[in-house]
Amino acid sequence: MPNREPLRLSSDRPHKFPYTTIIAITLVIVVSLGALFYFSSAKVEVTPNTVSAAVQGSFTGTQSSGDLPYEIITAQKIASQSVKGSGTKTVSSSASGTVTIYNTQTKSQKLVTNTRFATAAGLIFRIHSAVTVPGGTTAKPGSITTKVYADQPGSTYNVSPTSFTVPGFAGTPQASLVYARSTGSMAGGASGTIPVVESAVESQARNALASALAPDLAASIQSQIPQGYTLLDGAATTTYEELAPAPSSTTGMVEVKEQGTITAIVFPNAALAKAVAASVAGLGYQGEPLTLASASKLQLSSTGAFPTADATSFAFTLSGTASLIYTVDPTRIAAAVSGKTRSAAEVALTNYPEVKRAVIILRPFWRQTFPQDPASISVVVSNP
Repeated sequence: MPNREPLRLSSDRPHKFPYTTIIAITLVIVVSLGALFYFSSAKVEVTPNTVSAAVQGSFTGTQSSGDLPYEIITAQKIASQSVKGSGTKTVSSSASGTVTIYNTQTKSQKLVTNTRFATAAGLIFRIHSAVTVPGGTTAKPGSITTKVYADQPGSTYNVSPTSFTVPGFAGTPQASLVYARSTGSMAGGASGTIPVVESAVESQARNALASALAPDLAASIQSQIPQGYTLLDGAATTTYEELAPAPSSTTGMVEVKEQGTITAIVFPNAALAKAVAASVAGLGYQGEPLTLASASKLQLSSTGAFPTADATSFAFTLSGTASLIYTVDPTRIAAAVSGKTRSAAEVALTNYPEVKRAVIILRPFWRQTFPQDPASISVVVSNP
């Protein structure tokens, strides 16, 4: 039998190069790097600086203008209570109420004593003292609040809130540029025989009505505060007016009516905060924008008579504690750190009084410099 070579299994074939594995790893690296760059960011998270300062000083505001402007707002409510009558009497009284006069001219408009205001129904009311309405625009008219009185006695003039024109301006450009509106009803007009109530009973009823009106008036004036304005404690005054008793729907009973009017002075929050900060010695305030976080611990006291609608200024004192928050301008912060390294940006931000704390976030992790373009930098302002 011939000799045979033993059978050999060869494993010496050359290995294939792992192209697939290398490509997969490369793709993972490329995708990872792409994701890092795609999600790259330059962000500064800023906590605004806050200051609590003791306030004790004198201030002067000017109506609708100046560094510390103020506005006068009013609210009016009527309450009634049914009591037992004790007879009748003859009366003749004129209605009255509060209106806000608006001026859309750029120049101020003076209105003389007894200037007439007419409702759409032709009822005439007059002012009993001259006023000057500040200039304004159609979008933001100048305004002033004052009291008007019915031209004739009688309950016909006890009209609900309405609009008024100025008859004296008929045929002139001012006819459409100067007008008035009331937010409360005209009241007090009566003529003829009205029921009478015993004085002690009437006095007790009116005291109860005034107590009931007080919280309603306070809530009503709060709802009328313009956005961005602040009403301080002590910056409102309330008056009550006895309205003529009226017959009740119940025989032998009389409706005793009391009208309450609250008038308040409100200030733009930012302007008031600046004035307060400037008055505090040792604060080092340099005119930076800020707001008054809370006015609950500030008390306003008028140094003279409470300002009327035609007053141009208001002197007062403030006492208590003010909580102030510096306003952070994101564009200002972005410009401050643009093109800087992380460490240089941290140093730069310490020079900004509005910044209490700043957290710098740069991605990817190896990035240490902010972009040159401030628009590429995100600034997030957190609540203090």
